[in-house]
Amino acid sequence: MIPLIVQGFLLILAMMSTLWIISVILKNASIVDLFWGLGFVAVNTFYFINTDITAAKTILMVLVTIWGLRLSIYLAWRNIGKEEDFRYKEFRKKYGEKNYWWISFFQTFLLQGILMWIISMTLYGVNRYSTSHELSIIDYVAVIVWLVGFVFEAGGDMQLARFKSNLSNKGKVLNRGFWHYTRHPNYFGDSAVWWAYALFCLSAGSFGLVAGSVIMTLLIIKVSGVALLEKSLKVQKPEYTDYIKRTSSFLPWFPKK
Repeated sequence: MIPLIVQGFLLILAMMSTLWIISVILKNASIVDLFWGLGFVAVNTFYFINTDITAAKTILMVLVTIWGLRLSIYLAWRNIGKEEDFRYKEFRKKYGEKNYWWISFFQTFLLQGILMWIISMTLYGVNRYSTSHELSIIDYVAVIVWLVGFVFEAGGDMQLARFKSNLSNKGKVLNRGFWHYTRHPNYFGDSAVWWAYALFCLSAGSFGLVAGSVIMTLLIIKVSGVALLEKSLKVQKPEYTDYIKRTSSFLPWFPKK
């Protein structure tokens, strides 16, 4: 019998391989980003239906589904119909059109699939080790943390989309609403959501598997999120330097005068 967590990896591998084939046909590797949220919904659902149902797992199922669907729908609305993301265009130029189709599988789709599997270990921990049919105090705290994170993430995305839709804001810095208290409310919200999942995992008695949430946070802050975005914004928007001096980078707080 193949262990459930290995089955989860095979599921993700199958999904990413299918998505890669579609991207080759469309000549657009950007579609991998649209699948990020849905991938976690799929693998968490797989873990859920292959283990005994508990109260915490049922709540986790609902929360992950809401979070993942919201993220993928938002990214689809923002990106469908547009050209391939500049990052993947640069890779095409670097490796050549004749080679990129197979390089993209390893560099983009397989890599994201492996990251998804590693990060989703937190979700596996809840589904595998949760046995109680009653919620603990930690579970209730997890729901509150998730609500805070989801509001910041979805609210930040909504405010940014509205800000960008106004052409008069081109080159300006959004510093109102959620963006008044943190330079990256959507990234903070995403991280908080994953720490809510980590709390469910801790409540289930699985301590090591919260590493998935830790890795997700490190990726958001140090690799693909905050650090990467701020590097480009400093160049694109002159006002951003002043915004950095006044506004918290990640954790929401009152701005400096």
